[in-house]
Amino acid sequence: MSTTTFTVEGMTCGHCVASVTQEVSKLDGVTTVDVDLQSGKVTVESDQPVDDAAVEAAVDEAGYTVVR
Repeated sequence: MSTTTFTVEGMTCGHCVASVTQEVSKLDGVTTVDVDLQSGKVTVESDQPVDDAAVEAAVDEAGYTVVR
């Protein structure tokens, strides 16, 4: 099991959370996506390592940006 946390900017509501959750959940191996709207933290749990770039692309597809 692998757990990685990202910081996402631009989310302001529950719809934002749902969009990010939906896109990141589509990635192979992802088992759980937990989005904290207040902090902007997105925690991704997977049964195999997930490429950071793939998560960033999924967040981008949802319309938001991963902060480095």
